[in-house]
Amino acid sequence: MWLPSQLPDIADALREAGFRGDARDLADLTRAPLDAVVRVGGGTGSFVSADGLLLTNHHVALGVIQYNSKPGRDLIADGYVAADRGAELPANPDYRVLVTTGFEDVTERVLGQARGKRGRAYHDAVDAASKALVAECEAQGDVRCSVADMFYGTSFHLVTQLELRDIRLVYAPPRAIGNYGDEVDNFMWPRHSGDFTLLRAYVGRDGRPADHAADNVPYAPPSHLRMAATGPAEGDFAMLAGYPGITYRHRTAAEFDQQVNWRLPAQVEVLSALVDTIERVGATDADARTRYASQLASLKNGEKRYRGELEGLRRSDAVRERAADERAMLAATPAQLAAPIADLQALVADAAATRERDLLVGLVAGQAQLLRAALTLERLRIESSRPDAGRESGYQVRDHGLIEGQLRQVQRRYAPAMEKALLATLLERYQALPEAQRLPEFDAAFGRTPEALDAALDTLYADTALGEEDARLSRFAAAREGRALAADPLVTLAAALMPALLRIEDARKAREGEDLRLRPAYMQALVAWREGQGMAVYPDANRTLRVSYGRVEPLQPRDAVRHAPVTTVAGIVEKHTGEVPFDAPAPLLEAIAQRRFGEHVDPRLDSVPVNFLTNLDTTGGNSGSPVLNADGELIGLNFDSNWEAVSASWKFDPRYKRAIHVDMRYLRWLLDEVYPAPHLLEELGVPASG
Repeated sequence: MWLPSQLPDIADALREAGFRGDARDLADLTRAPLDAVVRVGGGTGSFVSADGLLLTNHHVALGVIQYNSKPGRDLIADGYVAADRGAELPANPDYRVLVTTGFEDVTERVLGQARGKRGRAYHDAVDAASKALVAECEAQGDVRCSVADMFYGTSFHLVTQLELRDIRLVYAPPRAIGNYGDEVDNFMWPRHSGDFTLLRAYVGRDGRPADHAADNVPYAPPSHLRMAATGPAEGDFAMLAGYPGITYRHRTAAEFDQQVNWRLPAQVEVLSALVDTIERVGATDADARTRYASQLASLKNGEKRYRGELEGLRRSDAVRERAADERAMLAATPAQLAAPIADLQALVADAAATRERDLLVGLVAGQAQLLRAALTLERLRIESSRPDAGRESGYQVRDHGLIEGQLRQVQRRYAPAMEKALLATLLERYQALPEAQRLPEFDAAFGRTPEALDAALDTLYADTALGEEDARLSRFAAAREGRALAADPLVTLAAALMPALLRIEDARKAREGEDLRLRPAYMQALVAWREGQGMAVYPDANRTLRVSYGRVEPLQPRDAVRHAPVTTVAGIVEKHTGEVPFDAPAPLLEAIAQRRFGEHVDPRLDSVPVNFLTNLDTTGGNSGSPVLNADGELIGLNFDSNWEAVSASWKFDPRYKRAIHVDMRYLRWLLDEVYPAPHLLEELGVPASG
């Protein structure tokens, strides 16, 4: 996961691998092809036309598709093809596309006032400096800025991104194409999924980012990716650019141990329970099932990913290997680094004391739509009484638009019975915690028994008005000015819970401050040790733009088992049962049976390719990343990893790590022959078969 700025330093290796471009072009975020790669929602996307057409995954855009669905108009099930630009549908109001335009080293400004401080004071000094940099950056308007921490407190970069706010749905395949195989096939190979969606970014008539409006015009990106005329084959060079989420490959041995022996099993258990809850309630309530489709998909994906990560880390003996690596590193570490490293290890151990409570409380605040809205409003009210520079990140004036957008859409993702059931699932687990991890405010609000909890939830949701958009927005208007919120049971609950949440936050920030102060010593020792072993060192992923390169490569996950790296439409028919999740649509099956492959057939396979494998390094956030060939042309769309490599967030194992991509020939064939969109093919620069 190379930083673009590192690529000229490995230009020889890139050329050896097969890249035919200039590595110096890849170091410049304002030049093609990387200026076409953008953050989309929670993943990655890329511009594929001069008129702001965006390509990303079906699952990255699922919230947009769900937002436009309602009883009698299920776009998740049926898909959507906008006949023209006037028929393109608006995304949910908080959906954003971010185009990176700057990446500047600001280490001295961030750390200047922190040196000599400890704990919360160190955290606050870094936070204040970061907010000041962001405020200066965003004063130019129309951009979203952030400060990215590289190498865990060692260096910091200011990231500038153009923020596009009017995003529209253009083309989405039906669920039975976009999510063919669902959780049965998730993280598995062979795959046969058309996991893609086309969106379009719009701006005001003056060319500047704007909220959704009928007279907005398509955004003109600085460049866009071009489709390759041919597709990939085994051994071909491949390169991927995107915004991976968070990796943990440079963490301590104790953190590896905690991940394998507590956190992953705990996350699997609680997410499985939440999945069961949504499926149980949704089984008798079709409307609730649609409203929670995106949340359910996210939970299923997370639960399966955590199970795969746990299995992979155990298979690779990651805990033992990391412990041995750390012992060898510490034996070679200069004496002046020993004390801060020992203090860091003690800090990691101390954080485990409340880990069960902190996991559950975080999920309570995140999985319940109305309660989350109430907590957001109460926190915004508190923060709005302070000078803007001193407010908590996420509640400054710059965040008001996003908060309002989130509040506007809540009713489309909420059903009372479902929210109560989700809260009961989580809070019953909280009630079983040992006394040392209990919070008086939570006990007072929800009681100490399941019976008391059920009664409290029934009362809260019987009388709340926050399910109505106007009720939320009127309180938002008061909260952003720091005024008292109109009475409501959930507003009262949020105010009662807030002191406990703020105590947890304060303790977390104190730990984070010490972590920022101490971990650079660990990183200094680790980087020196690994470079001494001849290993390449790049920062752990942190949602900044990264590049990975490699080749199309088969997978041998077990002895005597070898998987070819390309699947075709023949596999769709082989898997088809007529029942979810292998219920391929009739138009797709018909086109396959009639071999209406046109110009999209691969002559080597005598069929249309669907998905392919590479050995590229990816993790969460890389969903929707474009895959390029040796000439920088678009050949694929990343959407998954194989089961054996889900643990790559913590440990990269080149024997097993594969990334799974949609072959662009499958996308073009669907737009040409199955769910036709000739106007989009023309915009993509692809001739239709007819």
